[in-house]
Amino acid sequence: MKKFFAIVSISTLFAVSGCTPPSPDRTAEKRVQENAQQKKELTRVEESIPEKKEDVKMKESGGNGDKKSRVANSNGIMGALSSGPARFEKVFGGGGLGAGIDKNLGSVTGAQQFGSGGISIRGSGKGGGGNALGIGALSTRGYGIAKSSSAYGMVAVHGASASISNTEQYESSPENSWKSALSDPLSTFSSDVDTASYSNIRRFITNHELPPSDAVRIEEMINYFTYSYPEPSGDDPVSISTELTECPWNKANRIMKIGIKGKSIDLDKAPAGNIVFLIDVSGSMQDYNKLPLLKQSFKLLVNNLRPEDLVSIAVYAGAAGKVLDPTPGNEKKKIIDAIENLNAGGSTAGAQGIELAYELAERSFIKGGNNRVVLATDGDFNVGISDDGELVKLIESKREKGIFLTVLGYGMGNYKDAKMEKLADKGNGNFAYIDNLLEAKKVLVDQLAGTLFTIAKDVKIQVEFNPAAVSGYRLIGYENRMLAKEDFNNDRKDAGEMGAGHTVTALYEIIPAGTDAPPVVDELKYQKIEPVTELSPNETATVKIRYKKPASDKSSLIKKIVNSDSFKKFDGTSSDTRFAITVAAAGMLLKCSPEKGELNWDFVINSAKKAKGSDDSGYRAEFINMAERSELIAAAK
Repeated sequence: MKKFFAIVSISTLFAVSGCTPPSPDRTAEKRVQENAQQKKELTRVEESIPEKKEDVKMKESGGNGDKKSRVANSNGIMGALSSGPARFEKVFGGGGLGAGIDKNLGSVTGAQQFGSGGISIRGSGKGGGGNALGIGALSTRGYGIAKSSSAYGMVAVHGASASISNTEQYESSPENSWKSALSDPLSTFSSDVDTASYSNIRRFITNHELPPSDAVRIEEMINYFTYSYPEPSGDDPVSISTELTECPWNKANRIMKIGIKGKSIDLDKAPAGNIVFLIDVSGSMQDYNKLPLLKQSFKLLVNNLRPEDLVSIAVYAGAAGKVLDPTPGNEKKKIIDAIENLNAGGSTAGAQGIELAYELAERSFIKGGNNRVVLATDGDFNVGISDDGELVKLIESKREKGIFLTVLGYGMGNYKDAKMEKLADKGNGNFAYIDNLLEAKKVLVDQLAGTLFTIAKDVKIQVEFNPAAVSGYRLIGYENRMLAKEDFNNDRKDAGEMGAGHTVTALYEIIPAGTDAPPVVDELKYQKIEPVTELSPNETATVKIRYKKPASDKSSLIKKIVNSDSFKKFDGTSSDTRFAITVAAAGMLLKCSPEKGELNWDFVINSAKKAKGSDDSGYRAEFINMAERSELIAAAK
C-alpha cells in the first residue's frame, strides 16, 4: 500500500498557549462551536487524501443513529460536552471523531475532561486522553495507537501507522530576578547572536498559535534585528554604545540599553572557508519544511561561495556517510547535484555524523581560514549518543581544534530546540531556525558574513551598577547565558561568539536610587553592607566587555561609562532603542512575564510602527504584522 505523509496542525482543535491553559469550565455554546471547527478541520484533512480501493470499509455498528446523523449531530466528538470522566463512546455513541459520512468511527476512552482518544479517518483509532489537553491516535488508513500528548501538539500522519508526534523540546529558564545594586552590583553574561527563537515564534504565529512560553527567548527576539551601532575603531573588533531612557511598562523605572557591534568585513577579502555541510537525512526529515527546504537553503549558500572556499558534505541517518569530498566553491554544479540527490529515511545517528563532519573538517583544515561545520537538522538524535550532556562534551572536545559549529534548525513536531541551542553554544557558533526560504536568504545570503565568519570569540559582558544611582536592576533575557562574576576574568571560561557585522543588544530595567528596592538577602552576620555616600550619582553604571580574537587564547578588555545625565524620555531616544525595547515588550507578553506591568499589544503595535525607522528588508514591518496577529490570537482564546 502506498504511504501518505502529512503534518496536520491541531491549533484549531485545542487552545494551546498563553498565560493560562484553557479552562475545562468553558460554556456549552463555546464547546459546540469548537466541535464544529474540529469537524471542519478533520474533513479538510480527509479531502486531501486520495481514495484507495483498499481503504477499510466503514463498520455499520460504529456510533449512534444513521451515518448522516452521526456527522450532523457531532456524535462521538471526544465527549466534548461531557462534564466529567467517562467512557465517551457510551455518552455519544461510537466515540472518536469521524471526518466524513462514509468513514468509521474510532474508539475513545477519556480519562479526564476533554481528554480525547482515537480520531479516525478510514480506519480505527484507539487511545486514551491522559490529561486535559491530551489526544490519542490519529489514523488515516489502518490502525494508530498513541498515549496522550499535552498542549501545542502537531499530529503526524505516516501511512498505516500514526501517532502524536509532538515531541518538541524547549529549555525552561526562569526569568532573571531583581538584584540589589548595593549587595550585588555585578551582572555578568555571555553574548548571544542566536536568532532561532524569533523565527520559531513566527512559525507558531503564522500557524495561528501563540508559542509555548519556553520557546520565547527575548534576547534572540531582540537580536534578530540589526541596529545602526557605531563601527569598531582601532584594533578592537567590537564597539559599545549605550542609551538610558524611561521604562514604558513602569514609568518609575528606567531602561539601560547596551549595544555591541562586530566589525564588518568585505567578503571578497575574507579568509578562505573550509566548510562541511552536515545534513540530517533521517526519516524525520522528509517533511516539506525539512529536507526539501534545507536543499533550497543550501543551494542559496553555494551560489555565494568563492573559488578559494572548500565544501564537503556528510550525512547521517541510521549511520553516517560522506557524500562529497572537499570541492572548490566554483564547482557549484557538482556541489548542488550532491545536495539534490539527498533523500530522507532511517533513524538518526547524529553523534556519529558530528564525528565524521569534524574529521572531514580536520583533513582540509585551512590555517588562518574559516573552518566550520554547518549542521542542519530537526535535532532528533536517536541512535548512538543522544543525551544532551554527552553531545555537549563531544562538541566541546572538537572546538579546541579551531573548528566552529553553526546549527540550522528545520521543521516542527519533533523539533529539538534545546538540544540544538546547546550544541551551537558549546561549538563556538551560532544557531538559527529556518522556517521558510526568505529566512534562509537572510541567514545564508544577506548575513552570510555574520553566519560564517567569527571576528571575536568568548565575548563576555559585565556591568557594574553604581548604588548611588541605582537601587535595583534586572537583565531582560539571557537567562541561559548568565555567568558567575568570577568567570569574567577567567580566560578558560567559554562564552559566545560574534560574527562579522553582528549586533548584540542587552536591556536592563533599573530601579533608580531613592525608590523602593527589590527584595534583598537578610542582613549579614559577619559583615555589614553600608550605603555608599562618597560616590557620585552621575554615573549609572560601567559596562565592560572581554573578548578574544579568533586565533587567540588571551582576552582583551574594553569599557564604557553610562552617565546618568544621558537619560532621555522614551520618545526622545533613537528609533533603534525604542524598537529593541518594543520587541522586548512583545517577548514579555508572549512569555506572560510577571514583570510586564501595564504592557498590552496596543503599545507594542503602535510603538513598533513609530520606531520602524529604515526597514529596507521589511523585517520590522513583518514584526508589526506578527504583533497584530498575536493580539488577535490572544483575544480569541
